[in-house]
This record gives sequence, C-alpha cells and structure tokens, in this order.
Amino acid sequence: MRLFQKSIVTPGILQNVHPASWREHRFGLPQARWERLRGRDFWITGAGTGYGRCIALALAAAGARVFLSGRRIEKLREAVDEGAALGIDVRRCIAVPVDIRSEDDLARAVRHIQLVTPSLYGLVNSAALPQSGETAFPLTGQSAAAWTNLLTTNVTGQWLTCKAAMPLLDHGDGFRILFLSSFAGWASTPGFGPYNVSKSALNTLGASLAAECVLRYPSKDVQINVLVPGEARTEMNQGSTESPYAVVSMVLVLLSHPPGGPNGFFFNRDGRHLAFAYTQEYPQPLLAVH
Repeated sequence: MRLFQKSIVTPGILQNVHPASWREHRFGLPQARWERLRGRDFWITGAGTGYGRCIALALAAAGARVFLSGRRIEKLREAVDEGAALGIDVRRCIAVPVDIRSEDDLARAVRHIQLVTPSLYGLVNSAALPQSGETAFPLTGQSAAAWTNLLTTNVTGQWLTCKAAMPLLDHGDGFRILFLSSFAGWASTPGFGPYNVSKSALNTLGASLAAECVLRYPSKDVQINVLVPGEARTEMNQGSTESPYAVVSMVLVLLSHPPGGPNGFFFNRDGRHLAFAYTQEYPQPLLAVH
C-alpha cells in the first residue's frame, strides 16, 4: 500500500483561500467545472458546522440547491447566516433537520426534500462523532453504549442515509456520493480504537457501495468516493488553526467531475490519490492539465 507516496496527485487544489473571495478563485475549479454544479441538487449531512457547513455553502455559491441537514436547527440557521455574510444567495439553502441514526427521521427528511425536488444529484456524508473521552483505553474500558453511539453515527447512520436518499439519486442519469473519512481509518492509534474502527468501516462502506451501485445501476454515471478531509478547526478539533474551507476545493472537484470519473476510490483534500486495502490510487488527475 502506497498511502504516503505522492505517486498520483491532482494539481490545482486550493486549500488556503478566503471563502469571501469565492467569485475570484471558485475554490480552484475551472469555469466549466464550476458551471457543472449550477442547478444541481445536493444533500449535505453534518451541515450545521465544520466541513459540512463549508461544503454546503460552497455548493450554493456555485449555484446549486443545497439541503443542509444536522440534528441542531440553530446550527443550520447559523450556517445559512454565514452564507449570507459571504455574499451567497442563501435562497438556495434549505435546512432539513435530521438525526441520521433514525430511519424514521431520515424518511421524514426525504419527504421534505421531495416537496422541493424529485431528484438529487449528490449526497455528502459529513456527519460524524469524535472519540469520547470516557477512558484512555476505550477498546478495553469503554462502555458498550459509547461504542454503539459512535458506530451508529459514523457508520450505520451513513449507510441509512444512503439507503434513504437512493430513490432520489436514482431519478437522474447519474449521481455523486462522497464520504468524509479520516486517516484514522488507516491507523491503530492507542486511545482512539473505536474511532479508528468506525473510519476503517466507513472506507469499506464507501468502496463497497460504489461497487454495488455500478451493478445495480449499469446505465447511470455513478461516482461514489471517499475523501480524507484532514485536520481543521471544527467542533471536533477546536485547537486547529486550519480553516475547514480547506476541504472544499477537492470536494467540488469530485462532485463536478464529468461522466466516467472515479468510482470507489480514495482521496486526500490536498489532491493526493490514496490506496486502501485492495483499492489502488485513481490513476489520473481529476482536473485537466493545461
């Protein structure tokens, strides 16, 4: 496995840009790719804070209609207010509160979305929980309740969201699904065992779903991939000085990819193509080289 060798990299990814200047830099997207997002419908979980919020607002800036989901309606409202402050037309932002651990809640969210649109072009699974601080030795001392809560949110909830969204995604000629994972999915760091397990499982979920959907929807342009967003200043990591907008460029590159793009592959926010288990790096850059 060649995880840390920069054997294949997509150049042109912008990690350090000011979101208020989105009209000038378009988060690194060429104009044609930026335009591919206009008029599309996306559902973003974990959109009240952190990466999910930044991704949702960037999509709205590109002219997409975005359904922002999270458990806390006040955080979703804050996200919309941030978009307005950045000069984004937030009429494209629709808050849909949901707890992804609940099938009933997800079904209600889908009905809410269907009142607005019959289809979705993309789903970004950004909702997640960090490792709890219940004990320094969670694999031998953590409660079953803490384990279940973490795995239910970080893995089962992502799966349930994809299942719930699939009828909407299946409505068009193709769709995009993106999972936000972590290098923890490749790691065995002491004290973070359950979190490591959850992200490793999420990696396998993303790749397995990609393989299944290609078989189930052979006539559609299916692109389901996994992205490592790295560290940034989020609710999980208050001490970081990195902006969570650093993930946006690579996310938009993947979501705007023309037909025939990657499916079942792994990427890092800085443009690196990653390998995981039997999956090797995607063999070509995601942006045209000029």
